Amino acid sequence: MELKILNIKGKETGKSLKVSDKVFKVTPNDHAIYLDVKRIQAGQHQGTHKAKERGEIVGSTRKIKKQKGTGSARAGSIKNPLFKGGGRIFGPRVRSYDITLNSKTKKIAKRSALSYKAKENTLLVVDSFKMKAPKTKEYIEMLKDLNVSEGNSLFVIASANESLYKSGRNIQNTCVMGASELNTYEIMKAKNIVFEEAAIVKLEDNLK
Repeated sequence: MELKILNIKGKETGKSLKVSDKVFKVTPNDHAIYLDVKRIQAGQHQGTHKAKERGEIVGSTRKIKKQKGTGSARAGSIKNPLFKGGGRIFGPRVRSYDITLNSKTKKIAKRSALSYKAKENTLLVVDSFKMKAPKTKEYIEMLKDLNVSEGNSLFVIASANESLYKSGRNIQNTCVMGASELNTYEIMKAKNIVFEEAAIVKLEDNLK
């Protein structure tokens, strides 16, 4: 499979890049994609929720009323979950929502997601994202020139590019990410993915 290499103005450079069919043209495994996206979203859940149970409430343990002769049930403590201000029964506790998934399944999911994008012709390759300084205006012009201003766009770079990152961080529906950070969730969420030439080569080596 060959992809044309563009410049940041959206013009063809006359060069093309041959990418592996084992990465960009596989039969998608929908279940692997589901498992990996579920893993990523679960990992974003902080799990810091906590409610105080009966034993954690600060309060007196004296009998709040006489035990007999009231016509109602006995009450031994103001910390009783039935009373306002009492402890909560089986309340949420701090926990981890992380899901483990073996690396082979993660790679299958990522290859499947990339193959979907390749089939939809929403993958672009740019020779490099060279910017002299952070300029939001230049970033917006680049989105228009590459015809990726509609919907979520994802820019994948080979190495740190502070100018590109700072230029796009205040713009909605666009994201800059390193090839080593790319995951199935971000691939599936993006409508268009723009790879730096060196980044797609790096990604291909990791997924073969």
